[in-house]
Amino acid sequence: MTEIVDLTEYADHGRAGFYADPYPVYEKLRARGPVHHVRTPGPGPAEELWLIVGHEAARAAFTDPRLAKTPPWDMTDDLIGPHLLFADPPEHGRLRSLVTREFTPGRVAALAPRIQKITDELLDEMVPRGSADLIASLAFPLPFVVICELLGVPDIDRDRFRRMSTQVVAPTSDEEAYAAHVEIAGFLDELIEDKRCAAPADDLLSALIRTTAEDGDRLSPAELRGMAFLLLVAGHETTVNLIGNGVRALLDHPDQLAALRADMTLIDGAVEEMLRYDGPVETTTHRFAVEPIEIGGTVIPAGDPVLIAIGDADRDPDRFPDPDRFDIRRAPRGHLAFGHGIHFCLGAPLARLEGRIALRSLLDRCPDLALDGEPDGWLPGLLMRGVRTLRVRW
Repeated sequence: MTEIVDLTEYADHGRAGFYADPYPVYEKLRARGPVHHVRTPGPGPAEELWLIVGHEAARAAFTDPRLAKTPPWDMTDDLIGPHLLFADPPEHGRLRSLVTREFTPGRVAALAPRIQKITDELLDEMVPRGSADLIASLAFPLPFVVICELLGVPDIDRDRFRRMSTQVVAPTSDEEAYAAHVEIAGFLDELIEDKRCAAPADDLLSALIRTTAEDGDRLSPAELRGMAFLLLVAGHETTVNLIGNGVRALLDHPDQLAALRADMTLIDGAVEEMLRYDGPVETTTHRFAVEPIEIGGTVIPAGDPVLIAIGDADRDPDRFPDPDRFDIRRAPRGHLAFGHGIHFCLGAPLARLEGRIALRSLLDRCPDLALDGEPDGWLPGLLMRGVRTLRVRW
């Protein structure tokens, strides 16, 4: 019988310590093999599942057809509706093709001037204060406003949506997570219905409502709700933590910060190293074994849930020499921060664009930027990696 590893106990410093720095725990697991039966650290009741660590095993798992995204239970009563994170071929290909017809590289590239303007406005408000919570002042509102404008979401209460969204991706309890899903589902249903009845607009959600494939296929109402949910929540939460974790990494490594300030042509590589070193997504969402799967001498039983440890894969010394060193000149290719294979993140170009603009502008406007105390409020759970508060001063 395979030993069950309690991640918080294995961390030897409790749940909060594991959230602050899970990498030593993953390193110990990786040394023992690529697959482990683990008990997650919450929130809510502990969950037992299988965790895949190491770059090679993780990369293979991303494309293993025996690891399905569709849950082995009936989802007809699902609050949100079908979307890419819960779909396998051929349904995944169908959904993705309908979305990528409208969410094109050209549409993303055309956002650059608007992203810069939003960033400048946020910094105009923040910089005169001399200190701020970077999450609340820049890292959250920038991608939130961008994705709302891209989708055509009208002005909504940022604090309310931030609460709902965070409870979805990093819930503090099962009850709060369920309530957040109910609230977001209701909001999206109203939004989609309003757009159906309104005059045609050029926002992405309106385009998804109208888009039709060559064979006449189009997104159903439930699929529209699911895709709007995925784009709205995943479309900003990951970038919040890309900016927050990235700034924290720079400020923790003054030599790298100085190198970037001296040569802003390093910004692309710096963003890629931020994604590798301490990316916004720590593990994948669940996959499920469709049959018994043997990996590295361990058998995962059919039907069991599986997570891929992205954070560990990107700290594997077999793939990245001296992986715990933050180096913005590192050759960045090969990290798994946006996934791999058919589920590679649809919003990766937008996240990279927002990250580059936010970081360059922040460093230009705040030449003596520094941490103002310890990061606070590490996000619970294994999905998202980041903090609720990051105090900085200049």
